[in-house]
Parts: sequence; structure tokens; C-alpha cells
Amino acid sequence: MEPRNWEGGADRPRSAGAQQTGRVLVIGPYLRMRRGGSEAQTGDHALRDFEARLEEAKGLARAIDLAVADALLTTIGQIRPATYLGKGKVEEIVGLVSGLGVELVVMDCALSPIQQRNLEKAWNTKVLDRTGLILEIFGRRAKTKEGALQVELAHLNYQRSRLVRSWTHLERQRGGFGFMGGPGETQIEADRRQIGERIIRLESELKRVQATRRLHREGRKRVPYHVVALVGYTNAGKSTLFNRLTRSEVQAADMLFATLDPTLRALHLPHGGKAMLSDTVGFISNLPTQLVAAFRATLEEVLEADLILHVRDISHEDAEAQQRDVDAVLRQLGINPEAGGRILEIWNKIDVLNLEEREHVRNVAARRPSGHPAFLVSAATGEGTDALLAAIETRLAATRTTLDLSIDAADGAGISWLHRNAEVLDKKLHDGRFDMTVRVDESKRAIVVNRFDAVPHGM
Repeated sequence: MEPRNWEGGADRPRSAGAQQTGRVLVIGPYLRMRRGGSEAQTGDHALRDFEARLEEAKGLARAIDLAVADALLTTIGQIRPATYLGKGKVEEIVGLVSGLGVELVVMDCALSPIQQRNLEKAWNTKVLDRTGLILEIFGRRAKTKEGALQVELAHLNYQRSRLVRSWTHLERQRGGFGFMGGPGETQIEADRRQIGERIIRLESELKRVQATRRLHREGRKRVPYHVVALVGYTNAGKSTLFNRLTRSEVQAADMLFATLDPTLRALHLPHGGKAMLSDTVGFISNLPTQLVAAFRATLEEVLEADLILHVRDISHEDAEAQQRDVDAVLRQLGINPEAGGRILEIWNKIDVLNLEEREHVRNVAARRPSGHPAFLVSAATGEGTDALLAAIETRLAATRTTLDLSIDAADGAGISWLHRNAEVLDKKLHDGRFDMTVRVDESKRAIVVNRFDAVPHGM
């Protein structure tokens, strides 16, 4: 028998006070591994992996307040071109859909338009694949104009391939969930033209967004603030850690993709320095390529960051697989996850581990190479954050030079320039002159040395 995960009754949505918008059946159709040309048996490790993936799919459904009526885990030997699943499994699910009163079936895989249409006909209900479900979540969570533009662009590119012929000259354009309705019947060519024209307009608007972001980044480069970016799997605790480090109140909740729009706040370092901390959208396994492309303007904050903090939920049973998924997305963005000088690993949620698990995690972290350390923290309680801040400051300081100089107290313009373009570590008035210790980027080192006769610190 193929493993199933039956749940009595419907799951409650995670968000307090939210109304459920429909009963959903979540199906995890996972491909068995093949070795030497023959199918390998699904072992305990693989089964746990599949169950974790199914649980994540249920979490995605709950993230938009769908009532999970049931969940089915099924392993398949090969993907059927017409329906993804085999004929017998498709017929078995017909009875489940009817008996449970399901209004939507979520397939935790990427379906082709033909597969999606054939399954809808067979089950007589709306079918949504993993890409469509994530797009629905992003569409609901986008708060800013920029976020809405990026989600709409990704959604239109997804819709364009899913214009399904209903009659000879008419076609149905799908939109939203089946119980939320769609835009109705339109002529196929007019539909495609309208979507194409809208995509062109959105791409043009997003280019302006990218240009604006470039201006902002150029502006930040003119002041002595480094940029530190948080990345990680969705629900790893990035926003909670962001709030803890910056004393902010960005939305943080125990759900997938709780935050979507990027946020920057000042990060105060232990010795008085400052950096800008950026909270970005969480990653996920099989992140739709449409979203990676559409959110490139936002993710450029990661590309331009001086330091990247990879936040991991070390208490999650699938933590290693989540790390591989994040590394894969970073590679898509052109970032080498093995670049230890630019990436710090943060092992979050140690507060939920018992004493034995904590000791094991500490031992694993202690055995890591010195160039790739791991910092154990609890964003919820603040444990370990002081050591993390010190490490951030040390890593950022490694790219800068510390200089000593003396400047006339009456040279207001020079003092002002130093405060704008360097990090002032120490400043003392002595005989009408300020003795200063400053930290500057290599790009400004020559200017400070030549203009203020600065010398390396401690000489």
C-alpha cells in the first residue's frame, strides 16, 4: 500500500480571526528514486522526507486560510503526460473529492496546463499546483506597490500558459481559486494580447523600480553604512531576528511567507557603528522561476549586500534539505553559498531544543571550519544575539581600514565630511584640535590619508 496521511476533520487556519475560504485536499505525488535502471524501495529516510514535503504543502494551503479537509501522500514511478498520476490513482481520488465535499485540490508539484485541465475534468473541481498556490499566497501578502507589481508580473506569466480552450473560438482565463471565480469567457487572441500588453507595462514599471533602488543604493554608498541582508527558508525566523536586532516591529508570525515586502532598518553594532539590515522574502523548495525573475529587483538587495546572514531553523527535522534549497536559490542569483567571507550561518530557534539536542548542535557547530562558523541564537529570547552582533561587526570591519588623525576644531567642513564618509570610533578634543580614530572603506582610504594626514591606527 502507498503511504497516506489521513486527518480527521479540517485544519484550522493559522491566522487569528481569518475565515476559511474553502475545503481543500492536498496531494503529495512524489517520484520514487531510480537506481541502476530499476525503482528503489522508498526507505524510512525518503518517507520522512516526503512527509515533511507534504506537511509543508499543507502549511502553504493554511497560509491563505484554506481548510485542509485531508492530505494524501502517494509515490509514483513515473510522471504521466496527461494527468501526472496514474489512471487508477486519478479514479481513486474522484471518490475522495466527492465524499469530502472538496472545492479545491492542491497538487504539490508543477503541473503542465494539459495535466491541470485533465485533472479538473476528472475530479470536477478546481486544481492548483505548487506554483499557482505560492503565487496566490504572494498575491495576498504583497503590501507595497512594488510587491504588487512583482507578484502580478509573475502571475500573468503563469496565466499566459493556462488559457484553456472551451469552445472553438472562446477560451477561459483562470484566475484565483475556483470558488472565487475568474474573469469569465474571452476570445483567445484578445486574451493573450491583453496579457502580453500588461506584462510589457509591468516590466517597464519594474525597470523604473530597479532604477530607483539603484539610486538608493548609490546614496547609501556615500555614507559609511554597510548593508547586511537576511536570507533563509520561509518561516526560519528571519523577521523575528530582524525585529530583535533592530528593535523594530515588522510582522512576524509562525506561518509560511508571513512577510513578503523587503524592509531596511538601522542595525546598531556593539562599538557604536551602524549598518543597514535588510529583511527579504523567504525562500522555499521548488521556488517558481517566475517569482525568482519577478522579484529580482527586490533580491538585488541581497546581491549588493556586504554581508549575508543565512538564517536556518535548526530545530526543523528537514533543516539540511532547507539549507540545500536556499543554497540553490542563492546560486540562481549568482551568489556562491560557499563564500564564507560574505555569508554567516545563523542557527535559529535553539530555544525549542531540549538539553541533549542543544549539546549535539553545539558540538556540530564547534566542528565546523573556522572560515564557515555557525552562530547559535534564539530570535525569540535573544540568546546568542550579542555574539552574533560582535561577529557581524568584526566581519564588516575586515573590509575597512582604521586610521588615526588630528584635525583643527575650527575645520567644521572637514569634521562634517568625516562623519558623513567614515565611521568615527573615537574623538577627543586636545589643545584646539580633535584627535580622531576613524574606520573607512578602502575606496575612501586615500582621500582621508591625503586630506587629513591620517596614519594607520596604533602607529
